[in-house]
Amino acid sequence: MFVRLRKFIGAIVLFVLVAVWALVAMAVAQVPAIHDNAALSFFYYAVAGLGWVLPAMPIVAWMSRSGRKVQE
Repeated sequence: MFVRLRKFIGAIVLFVLVAVWALVAMAVAQVPAIHDNAALSFFYYAVAGLGWVLPAMPIVAWMSRSGRKVQE
């Protein structure tokens, strides 16, 4: 697979991942146990805000692999 195509596909997958992650995080944040407790809410948003990085790491690693090069 060409490097440019891999980066394009990876960018689209990353956008979808972040959008879905944000929507799920917002829905979970409405649980009364999280919503009513300020300390728990703070820690939840810290974890949810940084949590998307772990699933994104393999995608970025796949995007940055070298592949077939375009002949010029």
